[in-house]
Parts: sequence; C-alpha cells; structure tokens
Amino acid sequence: MPTDQSPSRVSAPQFVELRVRYAETDRMGVVYHANYLVWCEIGRTDFIRGRGMSYAEMERAGTMLAVADASLRFHAPARYDDPIRVATTLTEVRSRTITFDYLITNASTGERLVTARTTLVSLDADGRTVAMPRAIRDLLDAALQ
Repeated sequence: MPTDQSPSRVSAPQFVELRVRYAETDRMGVVYHANYLVWCEIGRTDFIRGRGMSYAEMERAGTMLAVADASLRFHAPARYDDPIRVATTLTEVRSRTITFDYLITNASTGERLVTARTTLVSLDADGRTVAMPRAIRDLLDAALQ
C-alpha cells in the first residue's frame, strides 16, 4: 500500500490541440469560462480513445462516466483564434472513480491558461454508481506509471 511519502503514479500526458472559435468567446473577447470544461472533455475522451477504447464503446458496454467533481484555476485568458493545447493526465484509478488533471496552454507561446481537475464516477445504464468493469479499469490502470 502506498504511503504519503510514496511518489504518485500518474500517466504520461496526452495532448490535443484546437483553435478558439468565435462562439467560445464572450463580449469581452475572451473565452467564456465554461468552455474550458468542454476542452477538458475533449482531452479526456481523446485520452481514453488513445488507450484503445472510445467513450462510445464504453457506453455501449454499459458503463457511463459522469463528472462528480470539477475544479478550474484560471491563470490567463484565451482569445478568439488562439491555438490551444490541452495536456490530459490520468492521476488516479479507483474501483468506482477516475481522476484527470489538465493543463491548458496557448499552443504558440506555451503560456499557462488554466489548470483543472475532474473526478468521474462510474455509473450503470440506470445511473447507479457501480464498480468499473475490470477490463476498463485495467485499461486505464495500465496508463499509470
């Protein structure tokens, strides 16, 4: 069992790039805060797909992942047409939950825009919390180093 002094196992980051669309900005010309959660979702679903299973396949197999907790820290604004890089890191896999960390940066300058974390809970088709199937948990756990 790990102790508080043991180094945490985390995945290597997976990167996805996108460009800020006009519809994602507010009247002040900066990205509206809720859009960063959408970008986290893009990073998370690409991360899972990169491990060999799409989120759609996971749902067809009867497992849903619902965001149970989300936190964002805003460091600098993104603006229309900025190139954005989302680095997604899996930080924890438990029987019923998984946690991802995100670093969202300007892809041209490297400027840190947002750091975020989401914890997702495994649900069955009826919306009840359940343990993740062993195959899905093993797939995600294998990403941890």
